[in-house]
Amino acid sequence: VQLQASGGGLAQAGGSLRLSCVASGSAFSTYVNIMAWFHQSPGKEREFVAAIGWNVFSRYYGDSVKGRVTISKDRARNMVFLDVNSLKSEDTAVYFCAAGPAHGMPPYSEKRYGYWGQGTQVTVSS
Repeated sequence: VQLQASGGGLAQAGGSLRLSCVASGSAFSTYVNIMAWFHQSPGKEREFVAAIGWNVFSRYYGDSVKGRVTISKDRARNMVFLDVNSLKSEDTAVYFCAAGPAHGMPPYSEKRYGYWGQGTQVTVSS
């Protein structure tokens, strides 16, 4: 499974942005049951942002971003999106998309996900 994230860049505080992640690979349809976004700020550990069930209707959000982000999917294009509103300086981070199986660790755990994208940098300026 290959994951390619995009949509990062420089954004204004208070604004919005959309991140995209496209998945490919022969194992995708048999392995992936959940997809997620994590972010990592300089000097900090990678943190859970949001996750979405691929074959079921379920969504999960991290406490630090709840109410400001929406995760969605387009199954026809094997894509997952992250919309972030009311951007804050603390949203500055590298954002990673990840893909995981049906069972295992909780959706907010990095250990749930066996495949990761390369990350896309988001920088929020005030």
